[in-house]
Amino acid sequence: MLDYDFMRNAFAAAAIVAIVSGVVGYFLVIRGQTFAGHALAHVGFTGATGAVLIGVAPLWGMVLMTVLAGIGMGVMGERLAQRDVGIGIVLALSLGFGLLFLHFYTAFASQATALLFGNVLAVDAGTVWLLLALGLLSLTALAVISRPLLFASLQPELAEAKGVSLRLYAVLFLVIVALATAECAQIVGVLLVFTLMVGPGAAAQRLSGRIGTTILLAALLALLEAWGGIALAFYTDWPASFWISALSALVYLAVTVRHTLSLPLRGA
Repeated sequence: MLDYDFMRNAFAAAAIVAIVSGVVGYFLVIRGQTFAGHALAHVGFTGATGAVLIGVAPLWGMVLMTVLAGIGMGVMGERLAQRDVGIGIVLALSLGFGLLFLHFYTAFASQATALLFGNVLAVDAGTVWLLLALGLLSLTALAVISRPLLFASLQPELAEAKGVSLRLYAVLFLVIVALATAECAQIVGVLLVFTLMVGPGAAAQRLSGRIGTTILLAALLALLEAWGGIALAFYTDWPASFWISALSALVYLAVTVRHTLSLPLRGA
């Protein structure tokens, strides 16, 4: 399997994206913003299709649009959480614009399918290095703000009383989420970003109560799911995105069942 260059590129890209998604996804889960990754992915699709329409690489259009949307979400703060209908309309409108851009540039139709559902086996070496740069940037930025971000996430009232700017860290975090979302879409596609951004983090949270251990578990689960999905795709000729999403769902289901069955024992 590893004799092929495209498979080595796929495993390398998946490793980068999975680790970043697992770590960022943990913070998404504890902050109750799991919908953010899905929302940013839809907006990013519009950016990617618009970028191709003007002759720019899709990834850069996706990065730009997701970052701008992340800043907007962070600035809106709590008001955003109270406008589910508005968010849904914006997401639908974003996909609508994406389809409109495809109408004007029909030659991009095959690439659009890859954006929507992912095509990790088509990642080239240049994209791997670009994903690595974006991944390092995301993880470094998250490491810098992790302590006040955790404080603002777990005890927002106390953090604000201590002088921590909730809005500032909300904006900074959602910019990081935007970068991670753009990366993740290269592997599993816009419609399945939830798979690597949230599934591993949610499962890890049920396996451990320690923050450091949970973050490591989230990254490890995401990595195993991504690599396992690629390997299964190679041997079955089924889409890698399907296998990655299936593994993520199975892992979360297994962890949830285990957690549920263990509750009576803990109570006893």
